[in-house]
This record gives sequence, C-alpha cells and structure tokens, in this order.
Amino acid sequence: MPDRVIMSSGDVGRSLARIAHEIIERNQELANLVFVGMHTRGAPLARRLAANVARFGGPELPVGTLDISLYRDDLSYLDEQPVVQHTDIPVGIEGKSVVLVDDVLYTGRSVRAAMDALIDLGRPQSIHLVVLIDRGHRELPIRADYVGKNVPSARDEDIRVRLMETDGVDEVAITDKVASGLP
Repeated sequence: MPDRVIMSSGDVGRSLARIAHEIIERNQELANLVFVGMHTRGAPLARRLAANVARFGGPELPVGTLDISLYRDDLSYLDEQPVVQHTDIPVGIEGKSVVLVDDVLYTGRSVRAAMDALIDLGRPQSIHLVVLIDRGHRELPIRADYVGKNVPSARDEDIRVRLMETDGVDEVAITDKVASGLP
C-alpha cells in the first residue's frame, strides 16, 4: 500500500499557526515559556511554533532540543542501540513553563522519557505537551495539551511526519508497516 497523505504542507502550517495561537491564549506569562523539541522532528516543530508565537505578537522565546535516547524504557530490548543526539536547551528550565514538542503521540512512552530527561535538568513550573499528530493507543496516562490533528490509526499502520528541515517536504502520511518493512 502506498503512503496515504493525510496532511499537506498547508495543513501542517495551519495546524502550527493554530497551536501557536492557543499557546498565546492559554499562557498569561509568555516570557516564562521555553520551547523544547524532542529529537528528531520535534525540534524543528518547536522552532516553528516559537517563531509563530513571535510573529503573532508574543516575545521571542528560547528554543531547545532534547535527546531522550538514554531515558527510553526499551533499551535492553533493542537490537541496535539508539544514536545519542545532543540535548541543547539555551536557558535553565527551573521555574519555567516548558512547552515540550513532538511529532507523533502514540503509546506515551517517549513523552514519559522526555519528562524524566527534563526533570534531570531542573524543576520546571509546568510541562505542556504539543504534538502534531495524536494517533491514540496510549499505554501510559499521558495526553497532549495541544494537538494538531487526531488520527485514529491501526497498530499495523505507521504515521510518518515529514518536515522540510529533515525530509525536504512538509506532509503527514499513513504507511502500512508490513508493506514498508517497518518494525
């Protein structure tokens, strides 16, 4: 089965603009926000959201990247160990409201790992989760505060977020895991 595109470039842009407006509306102290994107695709999404907040009248906000590789709960089960990326958050998160950004929310395990990694860096006042896609199938009691699109999906499907910064195109597609050879 070929990829079925469910969000075009325009859809992605509109979703990020809407989420930025929601962030502005829900946060009284915008200057206290820090955007943190999870590697790989959460990082460019976090940069775009922060740019949208500034473009819509908010302040320019710090944006960092977070590597969760060593916080995963499945390290002992993986055939290949994950490639460790660089965590780079330009300001301390102690007492800040962290806007944690990821591309797809699935089981919740990556978000749990990200929260553990953030807590090791300091004690934020709060953590708000932004995801471009929420596909369901939660295994942990985690929910996103801001969602671009809810996409009910089967477990044998894969949601592929492709971004200009990492893939040369902005789109979201559904792929059949079996046909594509994905784990």
